[in-house]
Amino acid sequence: MLIHPHIDPVALQLGPVAVHWYGLTYLVAFGLFLFLGSRRLRHAPFAAVQGSGAWSFKDVEDILFLGVVGVVLGGRIGYCLFYKPAYYAAHPLEVLFVWQGGMSFHGGMLGVIASMVWFAVSRNKPFWQVADFVAPCVPTGLASGRVGNFINGELWGRVADPSLPWAMLFRDGGPLPRHPSQIYQFLLEGMLLFVLLWWYASKPRKQGKVASAFLFGYGVFRFIAEFFREPDAHLLWLQQQTGLSMGQWLCVPMIVGGAALWVWAARRSH
Repeated sequence: MLIHPHIDPVALQLGPVAVHWYGLTYLVAFGLFLFLGSRRLRHAPFAAVQGSGAWSFKDVEDILFLGVVGVVLGGRIGYCLFYKPAYYAAHPLEVLFVWQGGMSFHGGMLGVIASMVWFAVSRNKPFWQVADFVAPCVPTGLASGRVGNFINGELWGRVADPSLPWAMLFRDGGPLPRHPSQIYQFLLEGMLLFVLLWWYASKPRKQGKVASAFLFGYGVFRFIAEFFREPDAHLLWLQQQTGLSMGQWLCVPMIVGGAALWVWAARRSH
């Protein structure tokens, strides 16, 4: 049985300014997006685009900026709506208190989709072309965020069998060993999804197929990881009533939608 290392969440203190590890993982995620986006420009579907619709590194930078805005706004609003709607309805101003924590991946994804729509319309590019460009560059950012969760000792997993070699005691997780679900998510939704999606996206595909593969793949891997992740305390009733966590219920439309979108894209003429 392992013990979670107590890591100071502050990586660097410069007077009154504290640089947190979690913030650094976001910077790593953004850097990885820029790096992978520059490599994505070399893939056949984008390298072949000429004229006014040609892709450039400036497009990668602009997509990143819009995506960051979409993640922050969508993630926060999604958390308030999906996980604590009654609380934030009674305390609406606290929706703005992002420093208190509370972000939803699914809400952030909706925010990113909105930012991609904005980018596609403003640059006169096909939406599915934009979505296919972005999708393979996302999983490494998700993996980076899970590293931040592990460093903070948050979002730990459910109680595990003490004989499990990697069962871990978390300082706020009680006296029983738990699954290090942050690591599971790092490996599944992050690294494994990246490897599969990057390989799939490196070859010419019909527009929409890469984005649909991301939706389906993330939905499946997150659904699996949720079996080991401790549900939020205020949502345990949903787990008890339905057998599935809120995270799993939010993955169902991703899995169904991703599969349906892939079939639709496969039937398109181009």
